[in-house]
Amino acid sequence: MKRASSLALCVSGAALIFCFGVGPMHAQTPATPPQAQAEKNAAAPPAQKPAEGDAEEEENPFAPQPAPSLPPGMTGSDANDPRAKLTPGLYDAGEASMGIKHLLLLKKPDAFQLGSADPDDPKVQKVFGQLGIGNTAKIPKPMQLVIAQLAFSNSDLAFQGSHLFQGNFYGVNIFDISNPANATLLTSLVCPGGQGDVSAYKNLLFVSVEMPNGRLDCGAQGFPPGPPPPAEEEKEKKRRPPAAQKDRFRGVRIFDISDIKNPKQVAAVQTCRGSHTHTLVTDPNDKDNVYIYVSGTSFVRQPEELAGCSDEKSPDKDPNTSLFRIDVIKVPVAAPQDAKVVSSPRVFIDPRTGALNGLNNGGTHGKKGAEKPADTNQCHDITVYTAIGLAAGACSGNGLLLDIKDPVHPKRVDAVNDPNYSYWHSASFSNDGSKVVFTDEWGGGLGARCRANDPNKWGADAIFRLRDNKLSFANYYKLPAAQGDSENCVAHNGSLIPVPGRDIEVQAWYQGGVSIVDFTDPAQPFEIAYFDRGPIDPKMLVLGGDWSAYWYNGYIYGSEIARGLDVFELTPTKFLTENEIDAAKTVRVSELNVQNQQKIEWPARLVVAKAYVDQLSRSQALPADRIAALQKAIQSAENSHMSKSKVAKLKSMAPSLEKSAAAAKSSADSTRLHALAEILTHPSA
Repeated sequence: MKRASSLALCVSGAALIFCFGVGPMHAQTPATPPQAQAEKNAAAPPAQKPAEGDAEEEENPFAPQPAPSLPPGMTGSDANDPRAKLTPGLYDAGEASMGIKHLLLLKKPDAFQLGSADPDDPKVQKVFGQLGIGNTAKIPKPMQLVIAQLAFSNSDLAFQGSHLFQGNFYGVNIFDISNPANATLLTSLVCPGGQGDVSAYKNLLFVSVEMPNGRLDCGAQGFPPGPPPPAEEEKEKKRRPPAAQKDRFRGVRIFDISDIKNPKQVAAVQTCRGSHTHTLVTDPNDKDNVYIYVSGTSFVRQPEELAGCSDEKSPDKDPNTSLFRIDVIKVPVAAPQDAKVVSSPRVFIDPRTGALNGLNNGGTHGKKGAEKPADTNQCHDITVYTAIGLAAGACSGNGLLLDIKDPVHPKRVDAVNDPNYSYWHSASFSNDGSKVVFTDEWGGGLGARCRANDPNKWGADAIFRLRDNKLSFANYYKLPAAQGDSENCVAHNGSLIPVPGRDIEVQAWYQGGVSIVDFTDPAQPFEIAYFDRGPIDPKMLVLGGDWSAYWYNGYIYGSEIARGLDVFELTPTKFLTENEIDAAKTVRVSELNVQNQQKIEWPARLVVAKAYVDQLSRSQALPADRIAALQKAIQSAENSHMSKSKVAKLKSMAPSLEKSAAAAKSSADSTRLHALAEILTHPSA
C-alpha cells in the first residue's frame, strides 16, 4: 500500500504533478494539498491483499475514503440536502437545482477527449509519451487512466461579443453563443501545454502554458521522456526537471483572432515558471498597450533552457531567484509580436528589511506538520479592478491587496493570512470595492472536501471588508450541501451577477456544482440558488465538475472539466425575483475576462427601479402601502409608454425616498433608496 499512497502524492486532479523523472507540473494547486490527499490514502484501512502473482500497480489510490472526524468546534455540510444523494454518471447523472435552469450541455469535441475508459488502451500510453513520462510500470492502472484524462481537462473561460473561449489542457475551443441555448462550436485550437487559462482583448487571445509538454509550435508530440534517474536519486525520491529543450514553451501564448475560425499564434513569451494563470490588465492612461500579470506555480526551468532562471529557495543566497515574484508582460496592441516581460515585481518583499520572502502563511491545516509557517513564494491568481486602482492577489499562503495605478510596478499595500486557509486560490471584489471574496482550494482539484465531516471553514470563501486599503475578515461561505467521497469539491472560480442593490456571486465548486451566494452583508452570506450533478464515478475520485461559472450578458456559463460546456439561466425564487433577474440582464458588456473586473453600471430603466422596490419590500425597509404605491406608479408609467403625467408622478415620489434613505436601518437599504430615487427622477424608456 505504500506504493499506491506515495503515487497519490504525485498526481492530483487540479494539481497535475508527475514525479516519474519529471518535476511537478501544477495545473491548479501547489504540492501541499495533494500531500493531504496522500496522507488520507495512507491512513485508509488496508485493501484486500492481492492474490499471489497479481500486480501491485492494480491498487487504486483514488478509491473513496471516508472523511475523518470533524475537529472540535467545527461543523460540516448538510447531508440531508437534495444534492447529497444524487445518482452517479457521466452524462446521465442525477441533477438537482434551485433558482437555476440548465439550458444546455455541449459535449467536448472528440479531439479534446481521451476517448477511452480502459487503462490498457494504447491511447493512454500515447498520452504518457506526449507528457514525457517514460516508465509507467510503477503507476497503478487506475491512476494511469486518471492522468491521461487530465491531459484533456477543460479549464477557464473568456468572452468577447458572441464568442466564448474555453481553455483546455490540450488547447482552446471557441464557441458561438449568439443563441446561448443553442451554442455551437466554431473552431478548436489544438495546442497542448496545460492549463489553458484564457483572456481576450480586441483581436488578441492570450493562453497560459505551464506544463513541460508545451511546444513553441503547438505540436501535440511533446518531448521524449528523459533517462531514468540514478539509483540513489530514485531511492531518495528526488525529482529532476525534464531535460532542457530548445523548442519547449512555458509562458503566455498570444494569438491573433481577427479570423475567429483560424487563430494564428503571433507571439510566445517565455517565463521561468510558466504561466499557471494570467490576468489581463488595462491602463486607462495607455491605450497602445495591455499588460499581462503572470502567476507561475510550477517548478523553475533550468538556466540552460531559459537564461536567468533560478530556483533558489533562499533569496539571501540568490537575490535573482525566480521565486517570490510575479511577471509583467507588456503587449503592444498594434504589434503583439513585440510582447515581452518588462518587470518582475517582488510583491512578497518585507519593506522593512528588504527580504524577498517577507510573507508566510502563518501555519495552516490539512496534513501533519502544516501548522508550521511556510514562506509564500507564488501567486495563484490575481484579480485587478482598474476602476479603483487595486488588485486582489490570491497567493498560496496569503491574500494580497496591490496598488496597480502603475500597472508595470504593482505594490503591495496589505496582506492577510488565515489558519483555516490551505491555499489562497482566487479573488473577487464587490462592485463598490468595499469587499473582497477570496477562495481556498483546500485539497486541490482532486480532493473530496465538501463531505459532511469536512469543516465548513476549510475549502471555503473568506469574505473581507475593504476600507482605506486594509482588509478585515467578516465571515466564511461554503457550499452548504454535503458531497460524496468520490466528488472532488472545493471553492473555485466565480463572478459577480449584476443584480442592482445586492452583492451576488455565482461560483463553481467542481463536482459540487454551481452555487450562487448573496454576500451583501459580508457577515451573513447565504445561498440563493444552485445546480448540482451526482458523482461521475461512485467508486473512484476523478477530476470533473465545473471549473468556473461566470455570468455573461444574461446567462451563466460553466466550464465542465470532463463533460463540456454548461449553459444556465436564472429563475425566480423567494430569494431572487423576476424583476431582479431582468434588471441584471440590462447590463451588457462587449468583453469579459473575469480577473480583469469591470465596474458595473445600470441604466436608469424602470425594471431596475422595480428590482429595488422588490428588495425594499423583502427587507421591510418601507411599509407595505408605500411599496404598493411605488409598484402601481411604476407600472402605470410603463403601461402609458412613459407619458409625461405618469413620469411626473414618479418624480414626485423621489424626495420622500431620499428622506427614507437618511433614516434607513441598513446601509444596503439606504443605498437602494437613493438609487431608486435617482431613477424615478430621471427615468429612461
